[in-house]
Amino acid sequence: MKRAKSTSQDVTQSSPKRLTELTLLVIAWIVIGSAYILASFGEKGHMPPKLYAFLAVVITTSGLLHLAIRRFAPMASQILIPIATLLNGIGYVEIARWNPVAASYQAFYSVVSALAVIGVLVLIKNVRDLDRYRYLTLVAAIGLMLMPLIPHFGQNVNGARMWVRFGPLSFQPVELAKILLVFFFASYFSTNRELLSTPTQSFGPFRIVPPRVLLPILIAWGLTLGILGAENDIGFAMMIFALFISMLWVTTGLRAYLGLGAVLFVSGGFAVIHLFHHVQSRISMWLDPWSTHNFNISSQLANGWFSLSAGGILGTGLGLGQAGRWVSFATSDMITASLGEELGLVGLLLIIALFSIFVGEGFRIAQRAQSDFVKLTAGGLTILMGLQVFFIMAGVFRLVPLTGITLPFMAYGGSALICNYLLVGVLLRISHANATERVGGSVIDVELN
Repeated sequence: MKRAKSTSQDVTQSSPKRLTELTLLVIAWIVIGSAYILASFGEKGHMPPKLYAFLAVVITTSGLLHLAIRRFAPMASQILIPIATLLNGIGYVEIARWNPVAASYQAFYSVVSALAVIGVLVLIKNVRDLDRYRYLTLVAAIGLMLMPLIPHFGQNVNGARMWVRFGPLSFQPVELAKILLVFFFASYFSTNRELLSTPTQSFGPFRIVPPRVLLPILIAWGLTLGILGAENDIGFAMMIFALFISMLWVTTGLRAYLGLGAVLFVSGGFAVIHLFHHVQSRISMWLDPWSTHNFNISSQLANGWFSLSAGGILGTGLGLGQAGRWVSFATSDMITASLGEELGLVGLLLIIALFSIFVGEGFRIAQRAQSDFVKLTAGGLTILMGLQVFFIMAGVFRLVPLTGITLPFMAYGGSALICNYLLVGVLLRISHANATERVGGSVIDVELN
């Protein structure tokens, strides 16, 4: 055992210097800097006055993060941080176009996000250790989701009570709660995988899994959706539901759970449409955004489409779009429309490609994990990232009702940005452990033979 430990340390110490990551970061810096310059020329006709300060923040923040990963997780994936940096930088350029004050906050949140990743790498030595805190993570997640309901602290924003304010600071507790729910689902599903996968009890002509196995997760799921429903946070409720069903299906491979999910979704959707006026407005906007009766609430989506249409295939060019003048929440909920106008269809496809690469890398990390809990954790976090991208982009394109979920890394919002970087930190820690165990195990096998 001592020899195995020392071999693993030797493998880590002799790991590559992460030149791929550094090269991709340099490319990201060039793209972000060029976009910032072009946006200034397009809007004002001259170089941005704070170009060097902007580049210094971008390079210093991501550069220090690169050095921290080399120190604490040198064998981790080398493409996650460059993708996050590039998406974050492009989003910042668009935010700075329309709201310089918000851009200053976003820059601060980006620095805090980098520190959050470093904190994850330093504090979490092995993600498998989190399996021991199954119900603690569930209690913490439910507690976080209940916080906006506390009088004098919770705040209503655009019809949803999802914010908490402490003095000058405000944040969305659900952003962190959704990550904790991934840990809980991964722990419970991995422990009860066989029972969830094998129907052993009769229910008329059907064979079903033992109800006592499903009961705890159904209670957790029901509490989560009930709290989010009380807060009118239907977008996050939809995402948590999709996350729950997706992880259950990945765990068991049983298509019956997809059918169960469809039944629960239809019945739950019918109920909330009749219970919550906020949901009725979203559905009305989705079904008929051009109606004069609904135009006061649907103009956000309609104007977003006009912006996308103006962008065409190649876009109007950075700094030349008008989305920020006509589209509500052009730097948060509707930043997809803002980017689509200035970057065009080609630019949006490149952004979608970056997210697709990120998701593909996340699933590759999950596939290589050694334990069921870690595998499901990495898979769940990756599914969570993909669902966020799908729900907000599909909402803008009218494939699903528009939600208040922000586009990861790109849209304005400190809570979402920090928590998405926390997600990246966990995936980095898992990928480092995967590589260390795989390479270390191979070295040990050779020595024993």
